[in-house]
Amino acid sequence: MAGESVQSYPAVEDHGLIGDLQTAALIDSDGAIDWFCAPRFDSPSIFGALLDRRKGGHFQVAPDGIDYTSKQLYLPGTPILITRFHSADGVGELLDFMPVTGEHATDQHRLIRLVRMVRGSMRFRFDCRPRFNYGRDPYELEVHPEGDVFRSQTLSFTLCAFKNVERAFHVGDFHRDAEGVSASFTLHAGDIGGVSLETASPHAPRALSTEEACELLAETRDYWRRWVGGSSYTGRWREMVERSAMTLKLMTYAPTGALVAAPTAGLPEQVGGQRNWDYRFTWIRDASFSVHALLRLGFTDEAQKYLSWLGARITEARDGGQPLQIVYRIDGSPDLQEEVLGHLEGYRGSAPVRIGNGAAGQLQLDIYGEALVAFDLADREGLITPYRGWRKTAELMDWLCAHWDQPEDGIWETRSGRQDFTYGRMMSWVALDRAIRVAQRRGRPADITRWTAQRDAIYEQVMTRGFHPKRQAFVQHYDTDILDASLLAMAGLGFISPSDPMWESTLRAMDAELVSDSLVYRYDPKASPDGLAGTEGTFNMCTFWYVQALAQAGRLDDARLTFEKMLTYSNPLGLYSEEIAPTGQQIGNFPQAFSHLSLISTASHLDELLDQQR
Repeated sequence: MAGESVQSYPAVEDHGLIGDLQTAALIDSDGAIDWFCAPRFDSPSIFGALLDRRKGGHFQVAPDGIDYTSKQLYLPGTPILITRFHSADGVGELLDFMPVTGEHATDQHRLIRLVRMVRGSMRFRFDCRPRFNYGRDPYELEVHPEGDVFRSQTLSFTLCAFKNVERAFHVGDFHRDAEGVSASFTLHAGDIGGVSLETASPHAPRALSTEEACELLAETRDYWRRWVGGSSYTGRWREMVERSAMTLKLMTYAPTGALVAAPTAGLPEQVGGQRNWDYRFTWIRDASFSVHALLRLGFTDEAQKYLSWLGARITEARDGGQPLQIVYRIDGSPDLQEEVLGHLEGYRGSAPVRIGNGAAGQLQLDIYGEALVAFDLADREGLITPYRGWRKTAELMDWLCAHWDQPEDGIWETRSGRQDFTYGRMMSWVALDRAIRVAQRRGRPADITRWTAQRDAIYEQVMTRGFHPKRQAFVQHYDTDILDASLLAMAGLGFISPSDPMWESTLRAMDAELVSDSLVYRYDPKASPDGLAGTEGTFNMCTFWYVQALAQAGRLDDARLTFEKMLTYSNPLGLYSEEIAPTGQQIGNFPQAFSHLSLISTASHLDELLDQQR
């Protein structure tokens, strides 16, 4: 790919996220929607310029024909995105938002792009170039009196400019061609204009008045401020924690309560590399961690909704084989067939672009531990598992007793063959340990004798085979001396005391090998081949885990400094992708649930320890 094309891609972190709790859009600081899928997070894209600037499609609203600078911020207490354009002639603002759809699945989604002139005057232009089904499906354009309809084989949307009101939203130079629709307009101080997009509308296009658009803006603002006002967090990092909470809420599919790992697909872990995965699905692991974060903030309704989704997966789990799949679609479907979109060049030339996820068929034993941690936490908060849910959970633990001692694919979804991963074994111990606690706390039927015997056997195995005598550290799997940052969770989960010499020497080894100026690598892929070419950046979740490990080890000053450093790597809107490149730029799918979940849990835990110290 030509260098010019590479340079035309905005940085991953140069985007804000908006959404309506069923799907979401990413908008860059030049006012371009670079990513939007409908009607759900995991639906094909309508705008996908993040993965191909020429073929992916975009929808831009920006100053026309003038030099300008732009900055983004969120309307406080909301995910309403404000992009401010500054020029010699004036200052204008673009407000992007999606009215909340509710908990019933729908194909109808509305995206409002409201432009208001703060001072001076400015000529704007909107340019809407949809590319349905990742750029694979053609469309027809229907022209109506108050707007246009883009209609493909599987989806349609209407595009309408606001009605002319008072000083008017004067539309001129209107163009329609095979590429899309564009128009320019001039606003003066005090003017409000804009455009709206609505998918699958059953009615003929109807243009909004500015009053209607402003009413929708106020309703969306009030919804989000009411929601975030329910947070119980009052600690040192309130702004960042609340922004992370809103980001997680934006990535939750309201009809089922399922949390996507990220709203994007194909963004690389190394620019130009092969580690380009689709994260628009619900991993048992990620979403289980969300229960901890949500309960920390007092959002019990959201935690209960996810637990219901997880309980449904456990209840319908197949007998005989592996009971749980590691990842599902947001409606609970297990079908995640992986496919390569060979016609797309990928972000800055990072091919292949994948949709679906072949890791769905992997064996990852740690997911049972994460699920049971979520159940145990919820149970202690009074969110008690129903009878049928408990019976299936008990069957799950019986299966684990028979199958924990086998090679698996591991938390990082390596594609180089199964191993006896230490983290998977430890989390199997956690699963049985938490299941025993819940059974005894609630007097539930369980084979406590068998569960206890297997839990203790796992513990002895990890302590004898997972600890490398020469390295004086717990290692990635039993047949290697390679370190793995997933094991930073050992002390926090109660598997080992933070003052145990075996753990202290492990933490020192990780300090020396996996930590780079406070940022933490998952592992060294060169030393421990994972079946894929190339390298990757530091992993944000692991850095937050490292902060907690330092704090639990009594190194509070180091923990706080590392946490404060990590906060500087967010984008100006407080959003994190999956990883940080050596350049300091964000890479990987964006924003990423793991990063924001870990930020919330780490901030809450660090607050508690710092308060105790005082």
